Amino acid sequence: MKPNILYLMAALLLAGCAKETPVQQRTHFLNPPASASTQDTSMMHQGPYGSVIHQAANTYGVDETLVKAIIQVESGFNPTVVSKSNAVGLMQLKASTAGRDAYRMKGRYGQPSTYELKDPAVNIDLGTAYLSMLQQQLAGISDPQTRRYATTVAYVNGAGALLRTFSSDKTYAVAKINQMTPEQFYQHVQQKHPAPQAPRYLWKVNNAYLAMR
Repeated sequence: MKPNILYLMAALLLAGCAKETPVQQRTHFLNPPASASTQDTSMMHQGPYGSVIHQAANTYGVDETLVKAIIQVESGFNPTVVSKSNAVGLMQLKASTAGRDAYRMKGRYGQPSTYELKDPAVNIDLGTAYLSMLQQQLAGISDPQTRRYATTVAYVNGAGALLRTFSSDKTYAVAKINQMTPEQFYQHVQQKHPAPQAPRYLWKVNNAYLAMR
């Protein structure tokens, strides 16, 4: 074969390779390119009641993933669940306690009915409002991860019960918490909280949170 023909074939081969998509730029439908919009990604992972949760979380300044994790643990996303202690719906709210507090926060009197609490939109709105109240009570905790742990525990047993495991003085209790790492706070709850459901609840919600994040 003549040399000039060899050169021509080599040039054509190189031109064809240059047109191929480089390996590192190829994508799979399970791994969208980094340029995919945030909105598209959020839609893919929205899940049950996603738009309602998103709106409530934005309204009250609460971590959206935390709301979803609590719903997963509390009800498995079943809006009709009623516990033996009469906690109702997705976020398992008791009308006379968390329900009444959330009503008061929203400027309403009385407490929600069972019918209202079985409505997913109402339940998520009131449950997220209640989480916001707990966050305000724990606002002095500086580390975001520790504050999330504290809010989770407070949701099941109250902020006061949690803070009393450190001190009867709220200011001193928060100061002691701020001297801890998130891991140390987590272990404190596991070992020191007097309510046996509190350590289990923190473990369950945190696992759900990490899986959904």
